Amino acid sequence: MDERVTARPDDTPSPFPSASQRAAERAAKREALLLAAVRAFNERGFAATSLDEVAASLGVTKPVIYHYLGNKDQVLFACLELGLTHLRGAAEAARAAGGDGMARLRHFLTRYAEVMMGDFGRCVVRAGDQGLAPESRARFRAMKREIDATLRDMVADAAADGSAEVADVRLAAFAVAGALNWPAQWFREDGVMDKQMVARGLVDMLCAGLRPR
Repeated sequence: MDERVTARPDDTPSPFPSASQRAAERAAKREALLLAAVRAFNERGFAATSLDEVAASLGVTKPVIYHYLGNKDQVLFACLELGLTHLRGAAEAARAAGGDGMARLRHFLTRYAEVMMGDFGRCVVRAGDQGLAPESRARFRAMKREIDATLRDMVADAAADGSAEVADVRLAAFAVAGALNWPAQWFREDGVMDKQMVARGLVDMLCAGLRPR
């Protein structure tokens, strides 16, 4: 039986998809629209990109974007939220990884770097929050503060257990974040190094600077 149809009590195939199938289709369409939008924002800039252009890249119309994502502010916020959600997931995975503070910090920073070279992480750096409405901007900044605090906590943990030597936790966290955000501006998927290689190289250098003397 076709997986896209459900069986009625008399075992006659239904021409209508089930609720779970409709939800999966909606999620897939929303994901495709978000990916098209974030790539357009990263390539041309948020202000210079219209939703008409995003829609045309997928062969649909602007009302389709309104239906699945909302207006331009909502589209940008959804892209930024995904980028920060990926970073939040990286932090959770690092905490669960075990090891000393430096091991957990290295785990987080490596994934952090990879996220910032991906489509949605790039958007966090390239688009920022300037195109957001005040309410969306406040929500974005609250999420960003959470990520920043997480990074500071991990640096502090590594300093506390002696696996890192840090004179100023806040300054060290800002320096690390700045170094790992910058590849969002220059990394190319078709470059000599893939994002995993770049991430490992950057994190090796950063962690070497934090090791106890």
